[in-house]
Amino acid sequence: MRLKHSYESLIRYNSAMESNFWQNLPKPIVGLSPMDGVTDHPFRHITKKYGNPDITYTEFTSVEGVCHGATQLLKDFLYDETQRPIIGQIYGTTPKFFRQTAVILCELGFDGIDINMGCPAKNVAHSGAGAALIKTPKLAQEIIRETKAGIEDWVNGKTSKDCEDITSEISTLVEKYHQQLPKANQIRRTLPISVKTRIGYDSPVIDEWIPNLLEMQPAAIALHGRTLKQQYGGQANWEEIARAAALAHQTPTLLLGNGDITSLQDAQQKITTYSLDGALIGRTAMGNPFVFKPKEMPSVEQLFRIAYEHAQLYEQSFHTDPRYNFLPMRKHLGWYVHDIPNASQIRQAIYRTNSSQEFATVMKEYGFEVI
Repeated sequence: MRLKHSYESLIRYNSAMESNFWQNLPKPIVGLSPMDGVTDHPFRHITKKYGNPDITYTEFTSVEGVCHGATQLLKDFLYDETQRPIIGQIYGTTPKFFRQTAVILCELGFDGIDINMGCPAKNVAHSGAGAALIKTPKLAQEIIRETKAGIEDWVNGKTSKDCEDITSEISTLVEKYHQQLPKANQIRRTLPISVKTRIGYDSPVIDEWIPNLLEMQPAAIALHGRTLKQQYGGQANWEEIARAAALAHQTPTLLLGNGDITSLQDAQQKITTYSLDGALIGRTAMGNPFVFKPKEMPSVEQLFRIAYEHAQLYEQSFHTDPRYNFLPMRKHLGWYVHDIPNASQIRQAIYRTNSSQEFATVMKEYGFEVI
């Protein structure tokens, strides 16, 4: 029995290596950073279609919410096959909920699971989640350990229906989504775990914090160069990111930098300067999917047609939701409108629209045909 167990463990180990897409990505890696309220399914689809970043992440989703039966949160896990490799990002403070949510993410066919340990939002950090985990490294390690255990549960035959805190409503929906996956993505495989975090809480603590993460052997760490205290103010500290990279390079874990990247050239320069495995572009990609392909910049008219396509996809993706409204899409449309005459006036009109058709009407009034 012991030999059989060892052989099965070896098979699982080999499976884990084969399914670790991180190691197979072209280097250096330039991906789309996860952003709450921004990187939903339509945004990722458009960015992947026109920019083709190496990786994409979902918005972060609360494991507590999922395990307390919030079916509404499953929309955060919506994606399509064009977005691969696609990583499901989760956050929270309850290790056993991470374990069960990991089973869900595996069942949904994600390529990887990312644990958010970097969000500075007050409602997240005050609960001890996000960047607040920097102050509780043992809990952070336990969360990673339980997430890995959830992946192992999936490999060994468990589904969301077997998870004690997952409601039948959620497990039924997850099973439905699983059955719609291509057969190749329905197989039970070991997913790699990554972590997105910050350089510190009040001040940088790279030498204390990063080794705690590396000890858990994540496939990758994406590091934002600000502390929680900074929120998104001030400048990202890339020297601290370089310190973390030096530690990570002693292990198989990849280290990606994040913060204040203004272009693809800037990302590539920072990767080289600070000896990184890659970088994630965040706010610069808003309304600008071509940031990942600067040699293919479209005309203003082409960009606005893409904005219209984005709005249509948003409607198609979410119109059946009982809570549906067009409001979240308005900010995306506003980001597409920049550096043109009357930009402020056009944005004000866009912020009053309630459909892709109304957006098209506004743009036509200002001389832009988007249909």
